[in-house]
Amino acid sequence: MPDGYGVPESDDGLLAWADVEARLVESPQYWLATTRPDGRPHVVPRWGVWLDGGLFYDGAPTTRHVRNLTTNQACTLHLEDGWHAVVVEGTSSPAAPPGPELGARIAAEIGRKYGERGYSPEPDSWEGEGAGGLVRFTPIKAMAWFDFPTDVTRFTFD
Repeated sequence: MPDGYGVPESDDGLLAWADVEARLVESPQYWLATTRPDGRPHVVPRWGVWLDGGLFYDGAPTTRHVRNLTTNQACTLHLEDGWHAVVVEGTSSPAAPPGPELGARIAAEIGRKYGERGYSPEPDSWEGEGAGGLVRFTPIKAMAWFDFPTDVTRFTFD
């Protein structure tokens, strides 16, 4: 952040990751930015669930954003609210079949968030031949603010 944007010089006023992550868990939609093979950007809204430190979302191999990820897994995730902003940079790639335990957790959370909109997958929806495409976004770094510019906070992940 350039000088003058109010980033605190001490820990006073910085956001806690738990508060930022709560916004990621509860967000109904996420904007995902990827890069096309020719270098042009592509942005798409996604439904998904933030579990175990990353976003799980559906993405058929034929969708533009998943095709983009085959040549460049780097992407950026942004919540819709610019006043209480959460911007997360990371990578996204097809997830291995989650198995019964994780599949049940993903399905339950998707049902909680999107069931009223008609989307409630089964725990085994991402298993076996012909299963839906499950993609996982893994964060590398993030920036968030809930009261710009006084609490702009950066986070990094291993």
